[in-house]
Amino acid sequence: MIAAVKKLTLNEYLAYDDGTDARYELVDGELVEMPPKSDRNNLISLYLLSQFLKFVPIQLIRHKDTELVVIGNRTRVRLPDLIHLTQELYDAIAGRRATIAPDMPSPAMVVEVVSLGKVNEDRDYRYKRSEYAARGIPEYSIVDADRARITLLTLIDGLYEETVFEGTELIKSATFPMLDLTAAQILSAGQA
Repeated sequence: MIAAVKKLTLNEYLAYDDGTDARYELVDGELVEMPPKSDRNNLISLYLLSQFLKFVPIQLIRHKDTELVVIGNRTRVRLPDLIHLTQELYDAIAGRRATIAPDMPSPAMVVEVVSLGKVNEDRDYRYKRSEYAARGIPEYSIVDADRARITLLTLIDGLYEETVFEGTELIKSATFPMLDLTAAQILSAGQA
């Protein structure tokens, strides 16, 4: 007989420390270890970070280590690659643990850089899409180097409408209307 795995509450997750540097997302009460990002994905997210910082102060950008609490069947905690905070959200975090709790405002934008494998694709394209929409995040970008495209999801009436950018097509973002980048420019940042 297989013993049931104890489901963690949000508070138990927030207090969890296994004494390692492992990073975990909380998915329906279970810890899911996040493997290290590939160098390609790190370069892409750092490139985007450098571009965003041209238009917003560093206080309003988070890179990889800010937790975002979303609600599914049970509480889930995600670790997006990039988050653009609103000033109101920045004030709500106010020097506390870098966790965006359910009672806090939503970020203005979240960016995920897709890692290899079906499990990762499903997480970024399917599950996070519905979770981020339910959380009310106005814009969600999925950067997919393997498919050589960037999917920009814009929240309209509670659902995301999708626009796919490839090659030299200029990306049109409501969050960063002044951004003058193509999918090819962003994806080439991952080619060291």
